[in-house]
Amino acid sequence: MAQNKNGKENKHTAPKPLYRDPVYDGAADPVIIWNKKEKLWYMFYTNRRANDSDAKGITWVHGTKIGIAVSKDGAEWTYKDTCSINYKLKDITYWAPEVIEYQNKYHMYLTVVPGIFNDWYHPRSIIHLTSSNLMDWKFESELKLASDRCIDASVFRLPNGTWRMFYNNENDGKSIYYADSNDLYNWNDSGTKVIKDRGEGPKVFVWKEKNWMITDSWRGLSVYSSEDFLNWNHQEKNILQLPGKGQDDKVIGGHADVVVNGAKAYVFYFTHPGRTPENKGVDNYETKRSSIQVAELEYTNGEISCNRDKLVQIKLKQ
Repeated sequence: MAQNKNGKENKHTAPKPLYRDPVYDGAADPVIIWNKKEKLWYMFYTNRRANDSDAKGITWVHGTKIGIAVSKDGAEWTYKDTCSINYKLKDITYWAPEVIEYQNKYHMYLTVVPGIFNDWYHPRSIIHLTSSNLMDWKFESELKLASDRCIDASVFRLPNGTWRMFYNNENDGKSIYYADSNDLYNWNDSGTKVIKDRGEGPKVFVWKEKNWMITDSWRGLSVYSSEDFLNWNHQEKNILQLPGKGQDDKVIGGHADVVVNGAKAYVFYFTHPGRTPENKGVDNYETKRSSIQVAELEYTNGEISCNRDKLVQIKLKQ
């Protein structure tokens, strides 16, 4: 629990780091959702096997389950479990969950890799799962998208009531494509990229009466805005590009979620604390492990920024 200048504990001040996974210490790609029944915030995340000393090469980022942490307020998180996913395939890899709620049912759009591999050149697809309790997930379908290497779904309800999924098409320069649906089950791929820049982990949200998208461009997070969810204007300055000063936060921020709560917006992102300039090329536990962090977004003159070193007072409300 963080402390104020007088040394007193602030109950709703987010610590740095916000969260580390106690099993593999590889929490990344967070997404936050409210559990109506339990009245808790759930954080779903990719959990790479950072501390698995037997994992060779890049196999540690494969063979992963989706981790879950819970919180009453968004400031203090505790580990709960992993998702039970009804999708039977040996040595399956799960990445980058997207979770939404609609009409009292939860939907997950999840990146799957069909095995544990020691290179990056294998198929990936996005599957649709449903749940009534956020723990047990039923397989619905595998989406037919622009290629056999699509990852990182972000699902957003458009003003006309239909749904749009933005995702990363790795086969087309890691650009951002989209697909549309009327019911969250049947998706029509556009075959069109809306963001030509290289980047992954798109997240679309509305804040300050503007439509935004952030992507992980490996130089912090790129920021875009749009009037129509098709034509996106690139903000000149990235956020979370310059290292912070807090614990586990002295490196770039990666693949993030944004929670708009009342007038405030918070970016939940992950870091690889050990990937500092002096550790370039080093491959060990310290450079593999990852932590979840949170920062409050700021809006000035039509642009988004955030000061990752500023204490975050957060008390998420339903």
